[in-house]
Amino acid sequence: MQNDFLMISPDLPRSVRSGEELDLPKLNDFLQANVPEVGTVAAVQQFSGGFSNLTYLLQTADQAYVLRRPPFGATIKGGHDMGREFRVLSLLQSHYDKVPRPVVYCETDDVLGAPFYIMTRITGVILRASMAPTLSLAPERMRQLSEALVDNLVTIHNLDISKTGLNQLGKPEGYVQRQVEGWIKRYQNAETDKIPAMDTTADWLRRNYPGDQAPAFLHNDYKFDNVLFASDEATGEPLSEIKGVLDWEMATVGDPLMDLGAMLAYWSEADDSPAYRNFNLTWLPGNLTRQEVVRRYAEKSGRDLSEILFYYVFGLYKNAVIAQQIYARWKQGHSKDARFGHLLPMIIELATKAANAIETGLL
Repeated sequence: MQNDFLMISPDLPRSVRSGEELDLPKLNDFLQANVPEVGTVAAVQQFSGGFSNLTYLLQTADQAYVLRRPPFGATIKGGHDMGREFRVLSLLQSHYDKVPRPVVYCETDDVLGAPFYIMTRITGVILRASMAPTLSLAPERMRQLSEALVDNLVTIHNLDISKTGLNQLGKPEGYVQRQVEGWIKRYQNAETDKIPAMDTTADWLRRNYPGDQAPAFLHNDYKFDNVLFASDEATGEPLSEIKGVLDWEMATVGDPLMDLGAMLAYWSEADDSPAYRNFNLTWLPGNLTRQEVVRRYAEKSGRDLSEILFYYVFGLYKNAVIAQQIYARWKQGHSKDARFGHLLPMIIELATKAANAIETGLL
């Protein structure tokens, strides 16, 4: 049973994709000059999950490390800021035990053609949407996992931003409006096809800013895909213990409900369209519904969620823009990853879902 589960995991490292190879001699020269204790990297593999930054497994004689770098051809600095992620991990080390230890950061393009950083590896199970067709977790286990995901988000939002020094990562005043205007501009810059629902959603967001929330530390891309669960030694199945949270490059300080809204925007349900269900595996039996996520977060955090519709709609819009940016990069020939060429239907699906939520007032 253990092997059956592990065989479907998309996060086992594989051969490096063509065009995304690392210059190993240059990398080893950099390591020898800056962190010789790491040793020499003898083998490199690549993790295939995700659509954003490229992630590699580095194997030395004594230990495995993980290297992160932006995708080739990327020009979206805010979404691929390796220095920010490295700084976040460094600040979190003493206050939140579910992050890998940062090892070294290279801010120049001289070594690998882009900034990158290296961290220790945390092993565990990541639940991705592609696993859903063959994943046979009991509904009770699936519910425990989704509850743990919500509770851990509350834990992150409860970190003392002054004590941890995390408050230096952003300016909470006017955060929501800056985000809305920024993502609208990003969409306009990356637009390839006319999607009316994107325009109507942008207009609605501008007219419906919510009241202020007490600022908190935000992961800014929190979902099953970025969480490592402990695994059962006998079966390999995920347990509700969260061992690590990954992908912190967009972390900041601001309205915590922006984080919750973003998670809800990924949270597909059983009666959603097939295209949207491909976005996550939260539609599997046992998972919390979006409304149950809201209720649990409100109960655990004590925050007012009366305006959660705004945050959910913005989360859908933001996800559509992210997909649009990736799709535009592929269409311009900057990426050879075939997955990126099939993103347009998902962009339309997200825009339509946002417009429907506005019309019905429902998540």
